[in-house]
Amino acid sequence: MTIQITRMREEDIDGAIDTIQQAFAEDPYNNWFSTILNRVSLGIRCRWGLQHALFYVAKDASSSTPDKVIGTATWLPPSPPSAPRSWPLYLASWSLWLQQVRMNLYYGRGGLNTKRYWIWKAAQHEAQSGLWTDERGYYFCNIVTVLPECQGRGIGRALFEVVMGRADEEGVNCYLESSRAEPNMRIYERMGFKLARDMLCDDNGDAIKLFCMMREPKRRESNMQPRRG
Repeated sequence: MTIQITRMREEDIDGAIDTIQQAFAEDPYNNWFSTILNRVSLGIRCRWGLQHALFYVAKDASSSTPDKVIGTATWLPPSPPSAPRSWPLYLASWSLWLQQVRMNLYYGRGGLNTKRYWIWKAAQHEAQSGLWTDERGYYFCNIVTVLPECQGRGIGRALFEVVMGRADEEGVNCYLESSRAEPNMRIYERMGFKLARDMLCDDNGDAIKLFCMMREPKRRESNMQPRRG
């Protein structure tokens, strides 16, 4: 297998959605919301990400289907926590929200529990407000998925490393929220992430726990050589 990681393009979106839907079919976070991540909503999000985020896809260049998406990663770039959003990003965020509203009016919410959505957003805001203290910002890993038949071959790690390497070069931290303690946290720990805190989303006793993890940038070996002279 020859793993090829590239930025997502328009023609990759359908394949990327396939990987996300399969990965989240039995996810505790997804089940707590009682929702199915529908293609229209995910397509809207992916098209937003093409312009305003760091969305990547993995393909096997040596296979008989070299254009097939077998893994997807969605990262948000860092921005200073205290800095206001730029006007282009502000307008793009409103456009994303309006497209989602229009989709909900046309198709319905697809089972989305809006009460639990706002419970989750409040818990996330509290967690990130306490943890995101570095003015350089944080690379936020939102989703990394790999098709079930392709797992265990280093594809997920490659989707992490494409951004972690960038973070190391820039001296910026990485952040993620895991919906599973096992086996996910052990996998993330091997890549340098450490548990920072739990994030509880509680709807009158029916709760889900997410695990906020952070990774400090690694110093490049070329920068660790002692100075001479």
